[in-house]
Amino acid sequence: MTASRRPLPRWARDASLGIFVHWGAYSVPAWAEPTGALGAVPDDEWFAHNAYAEWYANTIRIEGSPAAEHHAREYGGAPYERFLDDWRAEAYDPADWARLFRAVGADYVVPTTKHHDGIALWDAPGSGDLTTVARGPRRDLIAPLADAVRAEGLRFGVYYSGGLDWAVTDFPPHRSSADVEALRPTDAAYHAYAFGHVADLVDRYRPDLIWNDIDWPDAGKVPGPRSIASLLAHYRAVVPEGIVNDRWGADVWDYRTSEYDHGTSNEADAGWEHCRGLGFSFGYNRVEDESLTLSPRELARLYADVVSRGGRLLLNVGPTAAGEIPPVQRRTLEGVASWMTAIKPHTIGRRVLDRGELEVTDAAWWRAWATPDGVVAITDRPGASVRARDGRPVITIALLA
Repeated sequence: MTASRRPLPRWARDASLGIFVHWGAYSVPAWAEPTGALGAVPDDEWFAHNAYAEWYANTIRIEGSPAAEHHAREYGGAPYERFLDDWRAEAYDPADWARLFRAVGADYVVPTTKHHDGIALWDAPGSGDLTTVARGPRRDLIAPLADAVRAEGLRFGVYYSGGLDWAVTDFPPHRSSADVEALRPTDAAYHAYAFGHVADLVDRYRPDLIWNDIDWPDAGKVPGPRSIASLLAHYRAVVPEGIVNDRWGADVWDYRTSEYDHGTSNEADAGWEHCRGLGFSFGYNRVEDESLTLSPRELARLYADVVSRGGRLLLNVGPTAAGEIPPVQRRTLEGVASWMTAIKPHTIGRRVLDRGELEVTDAAWWRAWATPDGVVAITDRPGASVRARDGRPVITIALLA
């Protein structure tokens, strides 16, 4: 039986909200052109005008890009690794993060442990000085967050960039999606490197979820004692209820993912997950103000839509280099917290509902799902009327004002 046919464990079926955390050396420059959502900007424009601040190391290498011009003007074209040395994480308070995530109703938290820039946020084996233990913050940033998150009763996962690592390759910059596929490390040496990293993450942190990104080196896709299949077999032996996403380039996934407007065809399989930032970027982008950040009402609407269609929302926060949740992001999370925690008990055991099963009046927008006790309906107007045609009880909840 392939991993993709495994039923999700109960915790993952009942979970409806995860918190993604993109924090890295890219949080020091914290800059990207806020062009729009992934999937909504044409591919031939996206890479030179990339809205993802965590892609800064790639975008600044594209001649003539606004990011390259910004980098030359602000940093004199300094090597990207300078940002690792400048990163201090002096205000990092993982207990505060965890309290905020619990208050907003999160079920699980997934920080980046190594993004495409190749910098590990823990003492990763074989990484030399490209870690936050050897340089910059001079400490493991993952372990204290794992402890704080679990102390608040939440599940803990890890993100790892298995498909891209700009620090171990000398490819030209990615200028298209085709480049991402063609210009990635696929050899046995990089596979051994990535295999060692993920195995270490499993053994150290016992993550409930592994969120791999982009792909996995091709050398690890063939059968063998150090193959991707062997790696995930070890993971499931250590964490029997652990799950993995679908970005391995192989049929080893437990659930499908979508991202902003990209991959929406995946929003049909049971237990799918939608990820996005509060703005257009995952990493902190100092350019993104309130006008470019989801409001509490917009976040509530997004959450209700994802839940009604059988998915989970993996909502990203991008801390500053100091380690603070930016005020513009914190305002939205705190603003939606009481509404979200009131909804959360009504998402346990949910299932997708056919819209024809309900009769809705006085609502321009609504979403609903079935629960073991009846139906939950979210409407855009407090006075809306919702009735189940078969007489099941309906709980009607209005969106935030």
